[in-house]
Parts: sequence; C-alpha cells; structure tokens
Amino acid sequence: MTSDVGGLLPALPFEAAVHIELLLASPTHRYDGRPADGAAPADGDETPSSIELRAGLGIVGDRYYAKPAHRHASVTVMAGEALDEVGRLVGVSHLDPAATRRNIVLRGLDADALRDVVFSLDTGDGPVVLQGNRPANPCAWMDRELAPGAFTAMRGRGGMRCEPMTSGRLSLGPAVLRSSASVFRAPRSIAEAPPIRRESAPCDMNPV
Repeated sequence: MTSDVGGLLPALPFEAAVHIELLLASPTHRYDGRPADGAAPADGDETPSSIELRAGLGIVGDRYYAKPAHRHASVTVMAGEALDEVGRLVGVSHLDPAATRRNIVLRGLDADALRDVVFSLDTGDGPVVLQGNRPANPCAWMDRELAPGAFTAMRGRGGMRCEPMTSGRLSLGPAVLRSSASVFRAPRSIAEAPPIRRESAPCDMNPV
C-alpha cells in the first residue's frame, strides 16, 4: 500500500462528477445466521456523514477493517442507479440503500464495471484511491431485508468489492471520481446483467 496519492492519479485519465448518497460503517455483522431469524440490532450509528479509510485495511470502525481475509475486499461500492433498477424489477418505488450493507452508495457511474479498475473519490478532503477487485454478490438476506425478489434482481448489479490503496476521508454529497477506465455509463439492463460468477458463493460466504 502507499500514501502517495500524487503518484497514482496520473494513471486515472477519466473524470466525472458523482454524488455519494450513503456511507456505511458497521462494527457488527448484522446479517448472520438464517434470514428467517431476522437481522441483529445495529450497534450505534451505522450511516455516518463521513468515513475514514486506511490503505490496505479498510474503513475505520467497520466489521471488515484490518481483517486479513478481507484485505482485497474491505470496501463495497454500489451504484444508486442499480438499486433503482432492483426496485423497478421487484415493484418497490424506494429501497433502503443501507439494507444492502454496501459501504458506499453513489450515483454517476456503473459500479459493477469497476472490476480491475483503479479509481479515486474526492469529496473535498483529497482523493482516496481504491482498486476494484470482485463483485459484491447478493445473498438470500436481500429478500428479507431489502424486498422480496431482491436477491435475484441484484445479480450482476450488486456493486464491487474494493481495496483502499491510499488513506483518507470521504463524506456524503458531491464528489469527483477519476478512474483508469471509463465507467461513467448507465447500469446494465436486466438483459445485459451477467449471472453471478461461480468463483464465489452468494455474499462471498461471509455475513454482511
């Protein structure tokens, strides 16, 4: 890992304005065990106005912070537009983004296109660079906590698991996103959404 943001930014030629709608940092795995038993209660404020990220470690105070097994997947990023599409498919006008348990929900890009893409987010305190690594696959909990049918509808549009390459702070609101590849397009339609890759089980076999 590196704190040399300046050395990474020249390799990120694509730039666009995005908007961060949700930040989530939860110290507990609330979706653990059987969905029928219901989620565990929240441990404090899970949706702060800002979060601190540490290179190679994740989000300070989050359940995946400094966990070796999650080194390359400690931060999950999802597009708000993808959640809108999930709502359309299941017939619900508004879905609670916090129920997805994704750490960052933002608008203005296709988060599902971030695999193998290096990108940065800057909300005014300097850019934080992340590496998109693998899809954040949905799990059966989505049917209970988000909406019936959401588990299937989120396939191919559940976002990306990422690793922070530099440290810094992100806040709710407008942000500048720079990336190594163009990801500034509408989320894929249901006809274009790929099936879940068989390389990982739903929810990557981890509680969310």
